[in-house]
This record gives sequence, structure tokens and C-alpha cells, in this order.
Amino acid sequence: MKISPFILLVVLFCFPSLQIAGQIGEVEQIQKQYRNDILRLVDHQKIQQAYQWILDYDEQSVKDLIFLTEIPAPPFKEKTRAKALVKMFIEAGADSVWMDEVDNVLVLRKGTKGGKTVALDAHTDTVFPEGTDVSVKVKGDTLYAPGIGDDTRGVAMILAVFKAMNEAQIQTETDILFIGSVGEEGLGDLRGVKHLFRKDGPGIDSWISIDGGEIGRVNNKGLGSVRYKVVFHGPGGHSWGAFGLANPHHALGSAIHHFTREADTFTSYGERTSYNVGVITGGTSVNSVPFESIMQVDMRSVSPARLDSIENILHQAVTRALHEQNKIARIGDTLTVEMIKIGDRPSGELSATLPLIQRAMAATASFGKAPRLTRGSTNSNIPISMGIPAVTIGRGGRAQNAHSLNEWWLNDNGYQATQLALLLLIAESGLASD
Repeated sequence: MKISPFILLVVLFCFPSLQIAGQIGEVEQIQKQYRNDILRLVDHQKIQQAYQWILDYDEQSVKDLIFLTEIPAPPFKEKTRAKALVKMFIEAGADSVWMDEVDNVLVLRKGTKGGKTVALDAHTDTVFPEGTDVSVKVKGDTLYAPGIGDDTRGVAMILAVFKAMNEAQIQTETDILFIGSVGEEGLGDLRGVKHLFRKDGPGIDSWISIDGGEIGRVNNKGLGSVRYKVVFHGPGGHSWGAFGLANPHHALGSAIHHFTREADTFTSYGERTSYNVGVITGGTSVNSVPFESIMQVDMRSVSPARLDSIENILHQAVTRALHEQNKIARIGDTLTVEMIKIGDRPSGELSATLPLIQRAMAATASFGKAPRLTRGSTNSNIPISMGIPAVTIGRGGRAQNAHSLNEWWLNDNGYQATQLALLLLIAESGLASD
């Protein structure tokens, strides 16, 4: 049965202790204090002005999205898009804008009291390699382009939130950092956010990311992952003339066999954990003993301890395969192996009772949507793992085929997600008195 937005809003706000499950997944509960705080904010004249401005700006916001999408932002090459975003913020009236050493875009909006900094983030990078056609194709009311939703829509949203606050003359008590971060996808390994949360970073106390999904997502749990590039090296030679050499491909095959056998047993019980051999490369011809063999392995778990365990299983499997292949070699030098860690995203979980999470759920409910606490691999992983309040919310509208060339985004009341981001940001930052 589909729950109407109006009925759901009444249920969530008038009966905050009622448990609602089934269609919306996990049981959620919004505490009265935060429910009332959000209701007061929504009722405030300046919030209503900002809401109206976002609605009126919706058509231009889509144009911003198209403009940004058509600026390529491959992994590790986000600078061109970042520079364009800097210019857009300056044109919007920002007076404190800069790019840091890794090309994160940061925009500081000072609060009336300071003492705390709240960040609103979206990532500028996409998964698509250099040379990918990123031109936007419009079919009816749907936009098609690689990266149109993930996460270029989020980038357009943080710009719209900044503009709406200026237009409605909203001041917050705490400082706000609007951030266009790099390196969220793939081998970027959250490098932008890791840089922001370094020891001598800008000092962020609360973190809100926009990345993926419709309104309702409240991501308070980080899915941890570890990724390796495993490289077996050998002398290489002719398949007949040098027969008997230790063979890197044979070692790699054994390593995959030992790893998947043990990993299958390990992942069949306990907290959810996964593994995947995603890339295999190496070799020069069918009649050559290869001089190197390479695989890339992804392992994930909701549990830091289990992630450590499956990582150890991989190490043991690779070591065993190396010894086995070297033992049966008849001539030539022995194999060596490199295990290069190419990804390390920590896991973690924040309590649903944390003020930021409560505000995110209450703000979501104010749009007639049921909040869903979720787990994901996003920029929020880093602050979550450090115990810093952090959440990832959806970019709204409707979208599909993320990470594919036929990715699309449909502006189905997409402005509401921007209004939600603004509401949550102000709730967390504190609306300053007039």
C-alpha cells in the first residue's frame, strides 16, 4: 500500500514515537525536540522566502547542472570543473572562495557567532575517464549524460543553497563551508575529504553531503572498503623454449582460488562482508610466459574488524600462491609479488539519536517523506569513522544508471531536495536572530 505524503507527514510529526516499518525499511523515530525545531524553522519567514526563491530558480538550476556536467571531471582531473565552480560562486556573491592543494573548492560563509563550522558538500569528480563524451542530451523532460546525477546534480544544489541564503538574507550562528570535493569515486579513495579532515585541515565540526538517491535517504553509516592491486613479477620467456619458468599468471590463478575459497566461507556468516576480483591484466601473447600478472581486488564490510580479517585472508592467499609457484619452478628466477593498497575507506556508524541525524530525519519528514537510515560508501565515511557528526542526503528528482554512459536524471520536483538541503544546513548551523 502506498502511503500518501500528507498522511505520512501527519503520522511522523503528530505521532513521533510511533514505529513505522515495512515499506520504508528500518524503523525510525523522530524525537519531539527536533520535530518542533524543524516545524518552527519551516514556519520562519526567511525560510519560506528561500524556499520560494529555490522554486523560482529551478529552471536556472537545471541550466547550471547542464553547464557543469559538460565540463569533464575524470578521476584526478577535476581542476577545470573546480575552476568553473569557483567562478560561479564568485558571481553569486561569495567573498571568500579558494581551491586547496588537491583542488577541493571551498566557500566560507561566516556566521554571527562562529566557534563551529558546518560543511555542505557535493563531489565534483565522476567515474568516467578522460575523453568520455559528457554532452547532455535532453529527451522530453529527462537529461542524459555521464555524471548528470552522480554527483553533478549535488554540485548544482550547493550553489543554489548558497544563492538562496543570500537572496533571503539568511544569517547563521555558525560558519558554513560550501565544498565541491574531489576524489570521491573509485580510486580517488575519498582523497578530497581525507585532505579536509587532516590534522591541520579547516576544522569541520559537522558534515552534510549530497550524493545519490531521492529525498528520504539519511545515510548515517559508512560502508568500509579496502582495495588492492596485486602484481606478480617474473622473468618471462618463450612458452616452449623457457618452459619451466615460474609463471605469474599461474600464481595469480592460485591466489584467486585460495582467496575466494576462504573468503566464501568467511562471508557466509557474521556481519555482511563482500569481496570481488574486478580487474585482471598482464601477459603479451599466447606463446609467452608473462613477466607480470595483475589483479585488482575490492573488499567491503560493515564491520572494521571483519574488513581487517578478509584483508588478512587475501594476504595469506597471495603468499601461499607465491610459494606454491616458486616451489614447482624448474628453471630461472623466482617470482616476487607486490601488494599495493589502492583504496581504504573506513566504516563506522553514528547513532540515530545524534542531533544532526535527528534534524535530517525531521527535515525529511517535513516534506512528507519517510526518512530511511542507510549505509553507504560516500564522503561521509571519513567524518563518521572519526566520530564527527556527518550525514549524506539524496539529490532528489529521479535518476538511474549511475556510473554508466546512459545515466539520466529527471527533474521530478527536484527543487525539494535543494530546499531540504537548505533546511538541514540552517537547522544544524542555527538561524541567527534578526
